[in-house]
Amino acid sequence: MIRNNLKIFLLTPVITSLSIQPFATAQSQETLFIGAIPDQNPEKLNRLYNLLSNELNKQLKVPVKYVKVTNYPAAVTAFRTGSLDLVWFGGLTGVQARLQKPGSKVIAQRNIDKKFRSVFIANTRSRLQPIKNQAGLKALKGKRFTFGSESSTSGRLMPQFYLQQSGVLIKDFAGKRAGFSGSHDATLALVQSGSYEVGALNEQVWKVNILRKRVNESRVKVIWRTPPYADYHWLAQPNLDKRFGKGFTSSLQKALLSFNKQSKSQEKILELFGAEKFIPADVKQYKAIEKIGRQLGKIK
Repeated sequence: MIRNNLKIFLLTPVITSLSIQPFATAQSQETLFIGAIPDQNPEKLNRLYNLLSNELNKQLKVPVKYVKVTNYPAAVTAFRTGSLDLVWFGGLTGVQARLQKPGSKVIAQRNIDKKFRSVFIANTRSRLQPIKNQAGLKALKGKRFTFGSESSTSGRLMPQFYLQQSGVLIKDFAGKRAGFSGSHDATLALVQSGSYEVGALNEQVWKVNILRKRVNESRVKVIWRTPPYADYHWLAQPNLDKRFGKGFTSSLQKALLSFNKQSKSQEKILELFGAEKFIPADVKQYKAIEKIGRQLGKIK
């Protein structure tokens, strides 16, 4: 009898907490599943998105769970099938996912994503000098070159776009091909080690690694920065209000936009994102990405 009473006592707080969630329905306690393109090392991503899940859970009063994906296309597929409700996409993958899921909503970006840049880095043994203008990219012909992920905006799409504008094609690199490291961190490591002479990655990752003294500047250096373009953003499923209650998508957006450095937990999240804050984003910002994606065959 005591054991049965103990079970009831232990279950009561759980039932009570679920009953006060403003966006939970009587029929089902929905979980908000969030994900992100795996653009950096898994340890950092796990830390970041588990912190974010806890923060959104506190603000929205719904269960929030981070789900890892293996690669960029997997993130797009998970959004299309509805396995993920909210995803941190790059510009290209965000456009791909939105086109496959009509009605999905771009709800926020970081303050740095409005005018984002990629950097081209070179191993110092390559003897490449800083490139003064885009035409100077011709100096990369014949070099061992690596992109990041094949579907990365800042690690592949935009760098390849600027290369092609300068008359440099994939077949012009050593071995008549380019490498694909899989992530920005991997690109940096491969160029720094000398496995590749040159690589392209997003500028924010480069800056963070410089700040944390993970770059040996006697071995690797930036030789060119791209012009600015719109990049990363949060994309939400079109059915969140139906599942969680009227106004949920708006509340989710407001929660992200409210993040600030007065809160210790939010400050850490923003630090891991490399941002000062989240700001509103609009689909119109990514029209150029869509156009370039179609030109390079990444969007059909």
